[in-house]
Amino acid sequence: MSTHRTPFVTLLSLFPFGSATRQLLSVTPALPALLLCLLAGNSFAQPSEIRAIQDSVIKIYTTQAAPDYFTPWRLLTPRQSSGSGAVISGNRILTNAHVVANASYVQAQKHNDPQRYQARVLFVSHEADLALITVDEPGFFSDLEALTIGDLPAPLQEVSVYGYPIGGKSLSITKGILSRVEQQVYAHAGAYLLAGQIDAAINPGNSGGPVIVDQQIVGVVMQANAGGRAENLGYFVPPSVIQHVLTDSLDDKLDGFPDLGFRTQNLDSPAAKAAYGLSSGQQGVLVIKVFDDSPAAGIIQENDVILGIEEFDIADDGTIKITDDILTDYKHAIDMNHIGDTINVRLVRNGAEQEVALTAQAALPSYSLVASEQFDTIPEYYIYGGVLFVPLNMNLIQRWGSDWSRTAPVSLLQARNEWSSPERRQLVVALQVLAADVNLGYHDWRNWIVNYVNGEPIQDFQHFAEMLRYNEQDNLILENDNGYQMVINHADALASEEEILARYRVPSAWSQGLFGE
Repeated sequence: MSTHRTPFVTLLSLFPFGSATRQLLSVTPALPALLLCLLAGNSFAQPSEIRAIQDSVIKIYTTQAAPDYFTPWRLLTPRQSSGSGAVISGNRILTNAHVVANASYVQAQKHNDPQRYQARVLFVSHEADLALITVDEPGFFSDLEALTIGDLPAPLQEVSVYGYPIGGKSLSITKGILSRVEQQVYAHAGAYLLAGQIDAAINPGNSGGPVIVDQQIVGVVMQANAGGRAENLGYFVPPSVIQHVLTDSLDDKLDGFPDLGFRTQNLDSPAAKAAYGLSSGQQGVLVIKVFDDSPAAGIIQENDVILGIEEFDIADDGTIKITDDILTDYKHAIDMNHIGDTINVRLVRNGAEQEVALTAQAALPSYSLVASEQFDTIPEYYIYGGVLFVPLNMNLIQRWGSDWSRTAPVSLLQARNEWSSPERRQLVVALQVLAADVNLGYHDWRNWIVNYVNGEPIQDFQHFAEMLRYNEQDNLILENDNGYQMVINHADALASEEEILARYRVPSAWSQGLFGE
């Protein structure tokens, strides 16, 4: 009897069963069947394709030092963070833009490899929260399989999320269900793009990790549900947005997503639809703004009704159907084009339907008075008469902290709702006063929007800085829309500049490149 049992006992010694389990198995008549069941349920018996995916998921370490927009000549304290990424074709690692944003040092670590390798950033789309990095170390990619980009899963399909979240050093794999696909505000840069929602647990460190179905990347994890109002809800960048960025990266020049230069509102009201010439059965959105110098300028007019873009019909609520199961904002029909593409738009004007062709262009920075958050850039500033002047942008507003929508000055927040124009493309803020004799009487002035210099309207920050530096009048009168004024003597401002910079340890009176220097 022992001669028949010995091979199985020897086999059992290879697996991590306890002594009691070993004894039970050694005397069980149905040993082969029971053993196979136990082995089939063991987690270490993974298919080779799963192991290949694990090997292709990379942990990314970064040291990030962002500019301090309150003192724009300085950097904030550097901080270390980590994220995840996946190997794709061309010896590239696909990850989130926010993983490497403002990074001064990047490293990559392979699964089950303790060594960290220095990495470099190849391409970044902050809009799409996607980045491509690589490792130049010879042989780094030799044992790694490049993952391919698959198609968007169907709703309710199970997906797997791979990454390196906080709470451990090893690779984590979680499963979830695709519950929703629609336009979402991407937390990183505030873009409004298509996103998938899943109920898999997503935590810090998961960022940039792949969402996998059938050994293919069907998404890149980017953010968890904001505000803590729901549990185990996360969002990923879908394949269509990933492919758009990969195509954009082919020439190593960021073009981004196009913007046709018009804004709309929904047209749910039957009275409004009749007023703007829609017939029974027609649906669309009402054009309320057309920007100068945009693709739509001179072609689309305010009060036109947009019926469709390319092959997509637009509903009254501004949605289009991209699959039988998915509705999303019509903006997606524009987003999927590239700069230079021709986009056909169907519209109704004064009751007559027509079709126009627009050439896709990059979004102009002047669409809004408050520019969206920027990364990997040097903040602009100008110190004149001891007053720190900066352009108003989201980087500055968000410097008030995570609750900036409540804690930032109301006047700065309100400006986000204003359109720009050729006459006023940017707002200037007198952020703080570096106290000195030249600015007596204004030491407690801060966060003050300046609209005029000696009665002349300010177009943008460059225009403002040039008016100050090349001023030929005795005094500069800075004024806001409410009539409040700050008066600085020009000669005193120039004479005190060096002493003020030395007192407050400011390296330069203006930011690098402001005057082309």
